[in-house]
Amino acid sequence: MNSRFVCSLSGSTFLVSEKSGDFVQDSNDTTGFFYKDTRHLSSWRLLIDGKAPQVLSCDDVEYYYTQHFLAPQTGTIYENPYLSLIRRRTVADGFIETLQFINHRNTQKDLKISVTFGSDFCDLFEIKDALAKKGKFSQKARGKDWVLKYQRDDFVRETLLSCSHPCRFSEGQLEIDVSLAGKEEKIIRFEVLPKVGDSQAAETRLDRDALQTSCDENRTDFKQWFEEAPEIQTSIDLLRRVYRRSMIDLSALRFFPDPQGAPKDAVPAAGLPWFMSLFGRDSLLVSYQALPFQPDLARSTLRTLAARQGTKVDHFRDEEPGKILHELRVGELTYFQERPQSPYFGASDSTPLFLIVLDEYERWSGDRKLVEELKPNALRALEWIDKYGDRDGDGFVEYKKDLETSLDNQCWKDSWNSILFADGTVAEGPRAPCEIQGYIYDAKVRTARLAREVWKDPQLSERLLKEAAALKEKFNQAYWIEDKKFYALALDGKKRQVDSLTSNIGHLLWSGIVPEDRAKHLVDHLMGDRLFSGWGVRTMAEGESGYNPIEYHNGTVWPHDNSIIAAGLARYGYREEANRICIALVEAALFFRFRLPEVFAGYSINETEFPVEYPTASSPQAWATGAPLLFLRTILGLDARGNELHSDPVLPPEIGKLILSGIPGRWGKKDVSASRKDAKAASEILWTWFEERAEKLRIKRAA
Repeated sequence: MNSRFVCSLSGSTFLVSEKSGDFVQDSNDTTGFFYKDTRHLSSWRLLIDGKAPQVLSCDDVEYYYTQHFLAPQTGTIYENPYLSLIRRRTVADGFIETLQFINHRNTQKDLKISVTFGSDFCDLFEIKDALAKKGKFSQKARGKDWVLKYQRDDFVRETLLSCSHPCRFSEGQLEIDVSLAGKEEKIIRFEVLPKVGDSQAAETRLDRDALQTSCDENRTDFKQWFEEAPEIQTSIDLLRRVYRRSMIDLSALRFFPDPQGAPKDAVPAAGLPWFMSLFGRDSLLVSYQALPFQPDLARSTLRTLAARQGTKVDHFRDEEPGKILHELRVGELTYFQERPQSPYFGASDSTPLFLIVLDEYERWSGDRKLVEELKPNALRALEWIDKYGDRDGDGFVEYKKDLETSLDNQCWKDSWNSILFADGTVAEGPRAPCEIQGYIYDAKVRTARLAREVWKDPQLSERLLKEAAALKEKFNQAYWIEDKKFYALALDGKKRQVDSLTSNIGHLLWSGIVPEDRAKHLVDHLMGDRLFSGWGVRTMAEGESGYNPIEYHNGTVWPHDNSIIAAGLARYGYREEANRICIALVEAALFFRFRLPEVFAGYSINETEFPVEYPTASSPQAWATGAPLLFLRTILGLDARGNELHSDPVLPPEIGKLILSGIPGRWGKKDVSASRKDAKAASEILWTWFEERAEKLRIKRAA
């Protein structure tokens, strides 16, 4: 998200505004107040005596709460503001905004305050695709509230506005007269409530009480979240700040599919602003990344996805029995079945990832009860892989776009042009991406362990291990490109090797499907100049015909992708290379206010000296938020073995000390510490870092 904007969020509710706290329709597609996939306010603009106040500063450290420090414009640099205005906003199941006016003069000051407002009640898909609305809009008073309403047949959405101070509502505007004596302060409070379905005035009071309660609960939950997470101590303050930012954002992205659920029932949404909803792949991957830090996310994600597992063949939703969903939406377009996300199952990797996370969660938590509970879901997921995922019986899982509403690509690189040959040609379908085969291999090996140790089913365990071994052998024959020494990105519909060099090969290391004697070739590619930008591994190698450093999946750098690649490198013993990736991404976070975005441009570090923003990147975004957590696990060599927490730390030269205290798991809570005597001092690292980049810049300018 562009740094001009700030966001507050709580569950499926979020608000995106400018630094002033205003958001104005058409100023930016992603600004506004959103609730359950609908924009309930598209404009909200504050004026003092007919003019917008100037912004002094903005505080958005806490995800559900922002403070905007403002002052009236005087029109000249020779006259100082006479008034301070602190605009505070708390988001929960609605939002509460307070305006604190402070008169700095000794004389009375009369103000005319106005707020212009409006709502387009747009579904998120309508915003993304610039679609026209089909229903009717209205505004009117209802008791002490002003109600904005949208209705299309039986689909009804409302936004209720109220003010603590006497005010005059009219269509699209409210006005307030404020009189401040000398040195006086006054506070005005607004409440904004979203409603689904027709409202009754008698229910409004209860909603307001619930709004205040949910705001208070956010504060308590936020504090508890940090108390439960491991504490970090490190010689590099940047790493501490990135860790803290990740934990704040991960807390912010939680939401509750069950409105009555407890905090431990929360699952991670995919990201702000477009993806504040349940996503199978995203929620599973961030749950994996966060296991040593907040294991409850994995438990609740597994339960939530299991409860919504596919049960039938439905081509509109790409649903099949046993398949794990891709995306769930509750807006207008899914309500009228104009879009398939209710839920949509167009992801071929979410099902094996479900099995991977189920095993990893049990290894860390020892929660065999959940594994027993979800055994039927796991067996149905295995059946989907063999019966539906493998469409043509060749032993590989492939996908094909059957309807116009389906996704072209149903892997993590899900843009239409992400599966390209080296010459830039789009691969024909059905497509079988390499990393999905790796996930399936890993899923079968892991589920074999669960069958053997938890379900006490040795026959199932033996069968799965044989299937995994056969898949590994067949995969290494079909995907390996001998003259290029890397694996094909995918097999196309004619079983041809899609021969472009991409970051997907790093996921194969993470899954363990790569023979030891081939791993070194992949490492050389991943850490070579074509893929490694200096800030991280690009999604596609420079020099490929489809490469573009600002193409969503064909040349950019994705933090989550890099976290998986680093974990894969470490799995095969390439700890130094894994650390290079970890440190590169942590350094990149410095330029994004310690928050790694979903994606950033793939320009070389020698070209730009700093990471370049991607224009439509989600921020915060779940698996980018989880990336620093997996980096920490990789650096410290954390693993669950039996009932013990195992650690094998290898610190990079930039880190002299790293301690994680209170790592949760089946062992209770344990501390892990590591140190490196020959590490550079923090000040030396910072100076060297800037000195190296300054020298490169001087050389470039001289040339």
